[in-house]
Amino acid sequence: MGKVEIKQRIDVLREKINQFNYEYHILDNPTVSDAEYDRYLQELMTLEVENPEFFAEDSPSVRVGGQVLDMFDKVTHKSPMLSLGNAFNEGDLRDFDRKVRQEAGDEAVVYVCELKIDGLAVSLHYENGLFIQGATRGDGTVGEDITHNLKTIGSIPLRLKEKVSLEARGEAYMPKPSFEKLNEQKANQGEALFANPRNAAAGSLRQLDPKIVAQRNLSFFVYGLAHLEEYSISSHSEALDFLQELGFKTNSHRRKCMSIEEVIAYVKEWQEKRPELPYEIDGIVIKVDNFSLQGRLGTTAKSPRWAIAFKFPAEEVVTRLIDIELNVGRTGVVTPTAILEPVRVAGTIVRRASLHNEDLIREKDIHIGDFVVVKKAGDIIPEVVNVLTERRSGEEKEFTMPDCCPECGSELVRLEGEVALRCINPTCPAQIREGLIHFVSRDAMNIDGLGERVITQLFNEKLIHTFADIYTLTKDQLLELERFGEKSASKLIEAIEASKSNSLEKLLFGLGIRHVGAKAAKTLAQHFKTMECVQSTTREELTGINEIGEKMAESVVAYFANDAVKDLLGQLREYDVNMEYKGLKPSDTANINSYFADKTVVLTGKLEEMSRSEAKKKLEALGAKVAGSVSKSTDLVIAGEAAGSKLAQAEKLGIEVWNETRFVEELNK
Repeated sequence: MGKVEIKQRIDVLREKINQFNYEYHILDNPTVSDAEYDRYLQELMTLEVENPEFFAEDSPSVRVGGQVLDMFDKVTHKSPMLSLGNAFNEGDLRDFDRKVRQEAGDEAVVYVCELKIDGLAVSLHYENGLFIQGATRGDGTVGEDITHNLKTIGSIPLRLKEKVSLEARGEAYMPKPSFEKLNEQKANQGEALFANPRNAAAGSLRQLDPKIVAQRNLSFFVYGLAHLEEYSISSHSEALDFLQELGFKTNSHRRKCMSIEEVIAYVKEWQEKRPELPYEIDGIVIKVDNFSLQGRLGTTAKSPRWAIAFKFPAEEVVTRLIDIELNVGRTGVVTPTAILEPVRVAGTIVRRASLHNEDLIREKDIHIGDFVVVKKAGDIIPEVVNVLTERRSGEEKEFTMPDCCPECGSELVRLEGEVALRCINPTCPAQIREGLIHFVSRDAMNIDGLGERVITQLFNEKLIHTFADIYTLTKDQLLELERFGEKSASKLIEAIEASKSNSLEKLLFGLGIRHVGAKAAKTLAQHFKTMECVQSTTREELTGINEIGEKMAESVVAYFANDAVKDLLGQLREYDVNMEYKGLKPSDTANINSYFADKTVVLTGKLEEMSRSEAKKKLEALGAKVAGSVSKSTDLVIAGEAAGSKLAQAEKLGIEVWNETRFVEELNK
């Protein structure tokens, strides 16, 4: 074919594939088989590779994922992406309706009810009909540019049916089948599972490699149009119809309601139907339909007054507790875990639930063999709510915690002031194994490919026993193990090598020092800059740092005084593991040269333009450390209305104090 014919064939293929995508993702009515679709797509990709001058950003071939990104750029939203106020019962809904009707007066009030999709809110920008940028909600004012990842979602149109410029907002989510498939893959690879589809969707969209996102089969519902003043549309329902006509996927279950009674009926209907849906919902969104009335109702600093989200209560189900298993954590705490007959709760199959400690088992009178009520706290963590004692047959068995560690046989102890039983044997295999799993985890050394299954495999094969042993692994050793091939072994060795360059806070957290979490590890790294300085610090110096208390200080000093720890750090140095703080990364801060970078700031009093938590997020994004109390190390105090003792302390110490106006001016520079 000549160039003209090639260009014509590419145009035909793009048109066909776009139509197939629309039928499959929007209409839910595919007209071709997967194999036929793949043939068309492969032909298009081949022609585009061979003829790069004909490539286009809106080609359906971009949905397979592009090049790996280094980081996500920040995006400032043209208008804030506000969160919604919550309703938890009928009374809350009636109160919302009363306030709306007070503003409406004699005007009829129409509500639009929509399913609240449990996913990630995103913003999509189109110019002349072409998708040019997509961003996360972030803090509502500033989000992250995830355009390349969003392009892989088939239900997000790359080109609209009209050449209009607009900003649409909606929810990216992971359907239940995609979620179950992903967790099955992670289980087979020995990796930690996602707790729910929402976390899976958010984690997927924050992947730097769009090809990974493309494999996870996310979807998208549009739920609104931003900057309404630019369109001759008078209601939310009209806006959704308009977006649907342009090629967006809207949720077909939305409904107009003429009274709060109809709204309540809709809420009850979908609370019952919720399990039947192929995606997770966690409530119902209720919006005033008329834009004019929305405008009169206005917004608060956090949320619109014309909309509210009814949150479903946690789903509770009944199943049988078939056993109680004991697990020894990295700190030696022995935790009882309920082994359940598999049951679906809030969208996932639950087989286990933590029982926390012996006292809880006694308090709830839990026996092995009991029928129990299970829910997910916050729709995430499975827990046993109560026991159905009336269903006991007499064959149930009372559970008693053992006197010895189930892993190493050492005597268990209960430390003063603690409820938990603890194994204090430092050579306990379970503690060592759990410590290794923690060391390689995402928030610690972040060694991709070293999940729980692989760590257990390496530990059982006696290839690793300490953190330092990880850096002695060779490709040949890995190739001798099950499930390791040339490619997976090479990737793991590369990931281990890459982890050597992590900043100091990752290593400090990975060491598993008692009472030192990820945030405290970063505080220590920022303050001391090197591992040598952390090792030689004193309790007095530590307690002088904001956010470091007595317990943590004592724990840090005791940890680094241990000869085995000194030997371990010596070995890690020999293997070229970085021991220095690398400072703020571009991804940690919107502007590392900002006034607030590396300053310790204290917030006090009531702020008018934002909440204290929002102010804290903005400051941390600009490189500041936000402390809870004023001390000699405080650089700046920002005082709102009714500031009290913190302001007085700042004035006493001669620390610079700003009012909210000065603070906002600096933020807007």
